[in-house]
Order: sequence, then C-alpha cells, then structure tokens
Amino acid sequence: MYRAATKEFWKGRVDVHDGELGLRWHQAVQLLDLSKGLPEAAPDAVAFAFLGFCSEEGVRRNQGRPGAGGGPAALRAAMASFAYHLHGSVQLYDAGDVLCSGGNLEEAQEQLGKKVALLLTHGYRPLVLGGGHEIAYGHFLGLQQVTAQRQLGILNFDAHFDLRSYAQQASSGTPFLQIADALQAQEKPFRYKVLGLQEHANTRILFQTADELQVRYTYAKDVQAHRVGQLKQELQEYLEEVDQVYVTVDLDVFAGAYAPGVSAVNALGLQPEVVLELLQYVAQSGKLLSLDIAELNPAFDTDNRTAKLGAALLYKVVREWQKV
Repeated sequence: MYRAATKEFWKGRVDVHDGELGLRWHQAVQLLDLSKGLPEAAPDAVAFAFLGFCSEEGVRRNQGRPGAGGGPAALRAAMASFAYHLHGSVQLYDAGDVLCSGGNLEEAQEQLGKKVALLLTHGYRPLVLGGGHEIAYGHFLGLQQVTAQRQLGILNFDAHFDLRSYAQQASSGTPFLQIADALQAQEKPFRYKVLGLQEHANTRILFQTADELQVRYTYAKDVQAHRVGQLKQELQEYLEEVDQVYVTVDLDVFAGAYAPGVSAVNALGLQPEVVLELLQYVAQSGKLLSLDIAELNPAFDTDNRTAKLGAALLYKVVREWQKV
C-alpha cells in the first residue's frame, strides 16, 4: 500500500523577517504523489527524495520490539526545522510512504522496490526512511532494476550481519541472505561490507554464513576515531571494486546513549562522529546510489534522541552528496 506525501510532519519555525536566509527544510520540501506518476528531475537539479517504509513486520517476525513503523514520521519531524544550507540546484522532495498492511511484508517490499526504481529512473536520489531492517531487501529490489549491468556494493553500518535463514519466513534479520541468494541466482557477486559488528550479537552460524559468502566486516571496537584514516583506506579499496554502492544504516550500530530508540539497544556501539565522517567519505566518492536509515523505533526513544541522530545522518549525507 502507498500513501502520498503530506505536510503533516514538515512543520517548524518560520523566521518571516529573515527571508530566504532564514529558510528551513520544512519550507523547502516539495510533495510528490507517486501513484499519479513522477516528473523527470530537472537535468541541472540535484533532486533528493525521501521515501518512507512504514514497516515493523520484519522486526516482529524476528522477535524484536515493535514500533519501527513510526520511524519515517519521526525522521521527517526531526528534519523539518533543519536550517537550509543547500546550493541553488538542490531540490528536496517527500515521495510519501510505502505501508506494510496486514502483515504482508513481501508485498510491501515489492512496492518499495518499485518506488525506489521509479525515483532512480527519473533522476532522483532516494533517501529511504525506515522502518525495520527488512527495508534492505525491498530497497535492493529497486536497485537491481537499475544496476543490471553494473557492479553494486552494499555497505551496512550495523551491529548484526542480518544473514539469518529465511527458510521459514523473511524478517528484519534475513535481508542480506535474501540479497545474496538473489544475486547468486543471477550469477552476480555479493559485495557486502559491514561496519560496527558486535561479536556477542551474532551466533557462530552467522559468522559461518558470512565467511561462506565472503562478507567483509569490521568489529565495532575497530571503528573508532583514531582509526578513521585506516577505515577510509579500507573503504576506498572496497569502493574501487564496485560501480555504485547502496548504504544502509541500522541505528542499533550506535551506543545506546546515542540511540535508545531501536529494537535491539546496543550497550556498546559506535560514536556518531566516526560514522558521519565515513558517510561523508562515501557520499563524496561519486559512487553512492541510494541510502536508507533503518530500525528507528520512536516508541522507545528518549527526547527524540534517536530520531535526531538519524536525521543528522541524513543532513550530512545531503550536504555532502549535493557536491557530486
């Protein structure tokens, strides 16, 4: 099910006397209804499109804490009052929401894929707002439609591999095994890299699966400020192997002090400044194709702390990606 964009969560302060210099995101964002078609983005424009994926069904199936379905609304509200520091060719759009109705996750993922592909083929840069990490498989379904002849990399900031078996049913813990199998069926390589992994949060079978699939991963203890130079070098080597990269950020990769509003709170986890610097590096590489923020659960957030963190990541990506 799809719901067109509204201004419901794009509200905030208006500094009337400051004119254009006082502009905020909620004043600049334009609304789209993808059910009525989509105009081509202007050739000289850098068009960013926020697309919500209101699903917590995958989290429920994965025995997690429900509430992530409210993530897109919380992210929009957290972005609404951002000061507008984007250059003249940048346009911000809200492309509405894909809804998971009646527990039908698979249908919602298919719908998400179609909407992502639609945005990309019309010249928009998708920024997908979650929603549980089942967002990743739906997002991929769209990306594969436009990268048939290109080498796609997947960069996941996450405490978990999310390579669980989906023999019984798919969930928020299975998307990257689903992607690996889909690529294998097409005789394409699975170039998957995880940053922020927690050993205690992944069973031995998941490490075995990761090794069999030749997944590259870096433990959270090694994603630290003093290693940013080395991490960038490793990212560069990875990016050289792919034509384009899909980035997904699971907010449970961060320490619980920064991100309490997730299904699986991380007692340890990453610091935002390190992730921001790495995201900046990827955004400036010229290879970023699409990005999503996953696992925001407003039901367990504190002072909207996690929503504000997710929004800050999106702000940084937009600021840096606009330059490419």
